[in-house]
Amino acid sequence: MLKLSLIQLKKGSKARIVELTGGKQVAHRLSMMGLRPGEQLVKLSSFALRGPVAVRIGHTTLALGHGMAEKVIVEVSAEPAVKSSSAFVKRSDI
Repeated sequence: MLKLSLIQLKKGSKARIVELTGGKQVAHRLSMMGLRPGEQLVKLSSFALRGPVAVRIGHTTLALGHGMAEKVIVEVSAEPAVKSSSAFVKRSDI
């Protein structure tokens, strides 16, 4: 599987955290926010020029600064996180 930093992950991609780099204090801070190795996340958005990165872990949405997001190493999932689906249910599906 492909490993890269959260910065390099494409918007809408699903990934699993494999490593937190940057020392004990950074790893502790990220862990307290719910970013722990083994957790699944979805990258929601990011801004150009070193802006914040938004991710969803379970039912929680977090915004990380560029520097912190750079220290989160993820493994990309094979399946796409965002699937197009109809908001309406067909009567035959009920």
